[in-house]
Amino acid sequence: MRSRFSAFAVGDGAYLLQTWHPSTRPQHLDLDPEQRWTELEILGRTGGRMLEVEGIVEFRAHYRAHGRPGTLWERSRFVREGGCWLYLDAIPR
Repeated sequence: MRSRFSAFAVGDGAYLLQTWHPSTRPQHLDLDPEQRWTELEILGRTGGRMLEVEGIVEFRAHYRAHGRPGTLWERSRFVREGGCWLYLDAIPR
């Protein structure tokens, strides 16, 4: 989760796509160059331990876009494949 946030913060779309599960990965990403990710708060997690293959991370990510602050809240689902954690999708509220 933290590495994906960092990739958003520096605009590394290639890393974001690489760490996205193939079943839900978009063909390409259009990152907004005016959006600056400033802070990540991990609110909780379920699963995702050493011997598990699924995990959920609840977080708040703060940003500034076009001069205005914003916050993204999400519960992200991850799966481990080939020893790597891949973002699968967001769980709706």
